Amino acid sequence: MAVQEKHRFDPQALERFMAANVTGFVSPLEVEQFKGGQSNPTYRLTDGQGRQYVLRRKPPGKLLPSAHAVDREFRVISALNKTNVPTPRAYALCEDESVIGTAFYIMEYCDGRVLWDPLLPEVPKEARLDIYKAKFETLARLHAVDYVALGLGDFGRPGSYVARQISRWGKQYKASETEQIESMERLLEWLPAHLPTDDRTVLVHGDYRLDNMIFHASEPRVLGIIDWEISTLGDPLAELSYLCMLWRTPKDWGGLHGHDLEALGLPTEQQMAAYYCDLVGRSEPDAPLWDFYMAYNLFRVSCIRQGVYARSLDGTASNVRAAESGKLVRPAADLAWQVVRAMAGTRP
Repeated sequence: MAVQEKHRFDPQALERFMAANVTGFVSPLEVEQFKGGQSNPTYRLTDGQGRQYVLRRKPPGKLLPSAHAVDREFRVISALNKTNVPTPRAYALCEDESVIGTAFYIMEYCDGRVLWDPLLPEVPKEARLDIYKAKFETLARLHAVDYVALGLGDFGRPGSYVARQISRWGKQYKASETEQIESMERLLEWLPAHLPTDDRTVLVHGDYRLDNMIFHASEPRVLGIIDWEISTLGDPLAELSYLCMLWRTPKDWGGLHGHDLEALGLPTEQQMAAYYCDLVGRSEPDAPLWDFYMAYNLFRVSCIRQGVYARSLDGTASNVRAAESGKLVRPAADLAWQVVRAMAGTRP
């Protein structure tokens, strides 16, 4: 789409930056904005020879502490460019806000498919399982990288990931809270008191899901994982369960719960969790541990959606549908609390 008024900048200033910092760039520059991107405004750039790039920038306006970390995105993408984890090529980072108003980076434009609907209506039934396998295989690749050898040993703190995430998102939720939700208040108290003891550390994406991947135009192959803003060193089960949360999410929220998976040619949560565990060579988590992670992730989603909703109220959200996020804050928190209440041996 055309660049939104609130996200406009001087294209000539960007053109000068790219001429000096992006090898092969040829002026003039054309700028368009992607409709997605709830956190960091994202643009497609086309140069004078038709070569395309993607620009990700911090949004304008007052921002929450530690949010919109485009410098971290650039760093992790640059490191992963050296591995078998599919990521767009990183070209240049600019932290000088005088160029376009906020910090930004430029990366490769991956020309492929974004599969927004997990039912995969655009994919033949017999090919849908391969798409699901590809996204779990790619996750296994990410979790297998030697982050220390990539220079990312200080990209986060090893251990206590879930505890720190609960604290971080809880604080950000409170910073953007617009109403009091009883189930959220209960989760803020219960989750820190029931932390898992399994605490491995890997490089995690932080928002690993179908629509943060660019797939090959015709093959079940991931060309690039995008939106690395909240990537860090973290817990592999936290990320795996976040991906599998799709099966717990009601179909009227865009999830798989309530659909006839066999008729659609789609796998079950249990099949894909077992598939990942087999790929990485670990045992499958027991039911209480898995349910804790599900409750944690639903809590986290509620916090994230609250932040997006709050930005829509103050006019800084980049996604045109950001205001819709507010409708799912309470239901996600309520569902998380239902999972907690159903856990064997707990009396919340």
